[in-house]
Amino acid sequence: MAGILVLGAGKLALGDMLFILISFILLTLAVKHYAWGPITKMMDERSNKITSDLDYADSERASAEKLKKEREEALKNSRAEAIEIVNKAKDNGDEQKKSIVASAHSEAESVRQKAKSDAEKAKQDAMNDAQNDIANLSLEIASKVISKELNADDQKSLIDSYIKELTVNNGNK
Repeated sequence: MAGILVLGAGKLALGDMLFILISFILLTLAVKHYAWGPITKMMDERSNKITSDLDYADSERASAEKLKKEREEALKNSRAEAIEIVNKAKDNGDEQKKSIVASAHSEAESVRQKAKSDAEKAKQDAMNDAQNDIANLSLEIASKVISKELNADDQKSLIDSYIKELTVNNGNK
Protein backbone atom coordinates (compact mmCIF):
# COMPACT_ATOMS: atom_id res chain seq x y z
CA MET A 1 0.00 0.00 0.00
CA ALA A 2 2.69 2.31 0.64
CA GLY A 3 3.86 1.74 -2.89
CA ILE A 4 0.49 2.70 -4.32
CA LEU A 5 0.46 5.88 -2.33
CA VAL A 6 3.86 6.82 -3.61
CA LEU A 7 2.83 6.06 -7.23
CA GLY A 8 -0.40 7.97 -6.76
CA ALA A 9 1.47 10.85 -5.20
CA GLY A 10 3.60 11.12 -8.33
CA LYS A 11 0.56 11.37 -10.51
CA LEU A 12 -1.04 13.82 -8.20
CA ALA A 13 2.06 15.97 -8.17
CA LEU A 14 1.94 16.45 -11.95
CA GLY A 15 -1.73 17.38 -11.83
CA ASP A 16 -1.16 19.64 -8.90
CA MET A 17 1.67 21.28 -10.72
CA LEU A 18 -0.48 21.85 -13.75
CA PHE A 19 -3.20 23.27 -11.54
CA ILE A 20 -0.74 25.51 -9.71
CA LEU A 21 0.81 26.61 -13.02
CA ILE A 22 -2.54 27.45 -14.57
CA SER A 23 -3.65 29.19 -11.37
CA PHE A 24 -0.39 31.16 -11.31
CA ILE A 25 -0.83 32.24 -14.95
CA LEU A 26 -4.46 33.21 -14.36
CA LEU A 27 -3.55 35.00 -11.17
CA THR A 28 -0.69 36.84 -12.92
CA LEU A 29 -3.02 37.90 -15.73
CA ALA A 30 -5.60 39.07 -13.20
CA VAL A 31 -2.98 40.98 -11.20
CA LYS A 32 -1.60 42.49 -14.40
CA HIS A 33 -5.03 43.53 -15.57
CA TYR A 34 -6.53 44.72 -12.26
CA ALA A 35 -3.58 45.74 -10.11
CA TRP A 36 -0.50 46.32 -12.26
CA GLY A 37 -2.16 48.82 -14.65
CA PRO A 38 -3.59 51.07 -11.92
CA ILE A 39 -0.34 50.85 -9.93
CA THR A 40 1.79 51.79 -12.95
CA LYS A 41 -0.71 54.48 -13.85
CA MET A 42 -0.53 55.82 -10.30
CA MET A 43 3.29 55.66 -10.37
CA ASP A 44 3.37 57.47 -13.75
CA GLU A 45 1.05 60.16 -12.42
CA ARG A 46 3.21 60.53 -9.31
CA SER A 47 6.33 60.72 -11.47
CA ASN A 48 4.69 63.36 -13.69
CA LYS A 49 3.58 65.33 -10.63
CA ILE A 50 7.09 65.24 -9.15
CA THR A 51 8.57 66.28 -12.52
CA SER A 52 6.10 69.15 -12.87
CA ASP A 53 6.76 70.22 -9.26
CA LEU A 54 10.50 70.21 -9.94
CA ASP A 55 9.98 72.19 -13.15
CA TYR A 56 7.76 74.66 -11.26
CA ALA A 57 10.39 74.99 -8.52
CA ASP A 58 13.08 75.62 -11.16
CA SER A 59 10.96 78.25 -12.88
CA GLU A 60 10.18 79.91 -9.54
CA ARG A 61 13.87 79.88 -8.63
CA ALA A 62 14.71 81.45 -12.00
CA SER A 63 11.96 84.02 -11.48
CA ALA A 64 13.30 84.79 -7.99
CA GLU A 65 16.83 85.19 -9.39
CA LYS A 66 15.49 87.53 -12.08
CA LEU A 67 13.64 89.60 -9.47
CA LYS A 68 16.75 89.67 -7.31
CA LYS A 69 18.84 90.96 -10.23
CA GLU A 70 16.20 93.55 -11.11
CA ARG A 71 16.09 94.77 -7.50
CA GLU A 72 19.88 94.94 -7.33
CA GLU A 73 19.93 96.89 -10.60
CA ALA A 74 17.22 99.22 -9.33
CA LEU A 75 19.20 99.73 -6.12
CA LYS A 76 22.34 100.53 -8.12
CA ASN A 77 20.34 102.95 -10.27
CA SER A 78 18.80 104.62 -7.24
CA ARG A 79 22.24 105.02 -5.67
CA ALA A 80 23.56 106.52 -8.90
CA GLU A 81 20.55 108.84 -9.06
CA ALA A 82 21.09 109.89 -5.44
CA ILE A 83 24.75 110.65 -6.15
CA GLU A 84 23.73 112.59 -9.26
CA ILE A 85 21.15 114.60 -7.27
CA VAL A 86 23.72 115.40 -4.58
CA ASN A 87 26.24 116.47 -7.23
CA LYS A 88 23.65 118.67 -8.94
CA ALA A 89 22.77 120.25 -5.60
CA LYS A 90 26.46 120.95 -4.95
CA ASP A 91 26.86 122.46 -8.42
CA ASN A 92 23.76 124.61 -7.93
CA GLY A 93 25.08 125.71 -4.54
CA ASP A 94 28.44 126.62 -6.07
CA GLU A 95 26.72 128.57 -8.86
CA GLN A 96 24.55 130.42 -6.35
CA LYS A 97 27.61 131.15 -4.22
CA LYS A 98 29.44 132.57 -7.24
CA SER A 99 26.45 134.68 -8.29
CA ILE A 100 26.00 135.98 -4.72
CA VAL A 101 29.69 136.84 -4.49
CA ALA A 102 29.61 138.52 -7.91
CA SER A 103 26.48 140.44 -6.92
CA ALA A 104 28.10 141.51 -3.66
CA HIS A 105 31.21 142.66 -5.54
CA SER A 106 29.14 144.64 -8.03
CA GLU A 107 27.10 146.20 -5.21
CA ALA A 108 30.29 147.06 -3.34
CA GLU A 109 31.72 148.60 -6.50
CA SER A 110 28.56 150.65 -7.05
CA VAL A 111 28.59 151.78 -3.40
CA ARG A 112 32.27 152.69 -3.77
CA GLN A 113 31.56 154.63 -6.98
CA LYS A 114 28.61 156.38 -5.35
CA ALA A 115 30.72 157.22 -2.30
CA LYS A 116 33.47 158.50 -4.58
CA SER A 117 31.02 160.65 -6.56
CA ASP A 118 29.41 161.87 -3.31
CA ALA A 119 32.84 162.72 -1.93
CA GLU A 120 33.74 164.51 -5.17
CA LYS A 121 30.46 166.42 -5.04
CA ALA A 122 30.99 167.30 -1.38
CA LYS A 123 34.52 168.45 -2.22
CA GLN A 124 33.20 170.56 -5.09
CA ASP A 125 30.47 171.99 -2.87
CA ALA A 126 33.05 172.77 -0.20
CA MET A 127 35.26 174.43 -2.80
CA ASN A 128 32.33 176.49 -4.06
CA ASP A 129 31.37 177.47 -0.50
CA ALA A 130 35.00 178.31 0.22
CA GLN A 131 35.19 180.39 -2.97
CA ASN A 132 32.05 182.27 -1.99
CA ASP A 133 33.33 182.80 1.56
CA ILE A 134 36.72 183.89 0.25
CA ALA A 135 35.08 186.22 -2.24
CA ASN A 136 32.94 187.80 0.46
CA LEU A 137 35.89 188.03 2.79
CA SER A 138 38.08 189.46 0.06
CA LEU A 139 35.45 192.08 -0.74
CA GLU A 140 35.28 193.14 2.85
CA ILE A 141 39.04 193.30 3.13
CA ALA A 142 39.40 195.07 -0.20
CA SER A 143 36.74 197.59 0.66
CA LYS A 144 38.37 198.32 4.00
CA VAL A 145 41.81 198.53 2.43
CA ILE A 146 40.78 200.66 -0.48
CA SER A 147 38.21 202.47 1.58
CA LYS A 148 36.00 202.84 -1.31
CA GLU A 149 33.31 200.70 -2.77
CA LEU A 150 33.82 198.97 -6.09
CA ASN A 151 30.81 198.24 -8.20
CA ALA A 152 29.51 194.65 -8.08
CA ASP A 153 30.79 193.58 -11.52
CA ASP A 154 34.29 194.88 -10.83
CA GLN A 155 34.33 193.15 -7.49
CA LYS A 156 33.15 189.85 -9.02
CA SER A 157 35.77 189.89 -11.79
CA LEU A 158 38.49 190.75 -9.27
CA ILE A 159 37.43 187.90 -6.99
CA ASP A 160 37.15 185.37 -9.84
CA SER A 161 40.67 186.20 -11.04
CA TYR A 162 41.96 185.86 -7.47
CA ILE A 163 40.26 182.47 -7.06
CA LYS A 164 41.63 181.21 -10.37
CA GLU A 165 45.06 182.24 -9.25
CA LEU A 166 44.61 180.39 -5.94
CA THR A 167 43.34 177.19 -7.61
CA VAL A 168 46.22 177.24 -10.10
CA ASN A 169 48.73 177.72 -7.26
CA ASN A 170 47.09 174.93 -5.16
CA GLY A 171 47.01 172.61 -8.22
CA ASN A 172 50.76 173.10 -8.78
CA LYS A 173 51.63 172.25 -5.18
